[in-house]
Amino acid sequence: MDALPLNDASIDLVVAHGVWNLARSGAELRRAIAEAARVARPGAGLFVFTFSRDTLPHDARPVPGESFVFTQFAGEPQCFLTEAELRAELLRAGFEKDPPGPLTEYNRPVAGRTITQGGPVIFEGTFRAVRKS
Repeated sequence: MDALPLNDASIDLVVAHGVWNLARSGAELRRAIAEAARVARPGAGLFVFTFSRDTLPHDARPVPGESFVFTQFAGEPQCFLTEAELRAELLRAGFEKDPPGPLTEYNRPVAGRTITQGGPVIFEGTFRAVRKS
């Protein structure tokens, strides 16, 4: 996840499909995103498919010392970001939402409910590498 055997600026499309939510810490997630930025050419696309914070009950608390790492879903630390957190982490590494607009969110629970019938709540979105980190 954070040591891709690829040259710098060598990829036109990075696909992070169900991978970044497996990061066990914010630092590990940031390393993985930085690695995606390292291998992405300027203007490269990024496709993200990852767990949304809305998967967890609203009263869930993160692992001590972390802001978006929780153990409530599978008993092991995993990342569950809000849309704002995900966008901020990607922007920090040089990725902007492309096209602009909200992320797609699948399996979002009905207002007032926290349990989904179809599994985790998932964010999906496309981004573009706009600068090298």
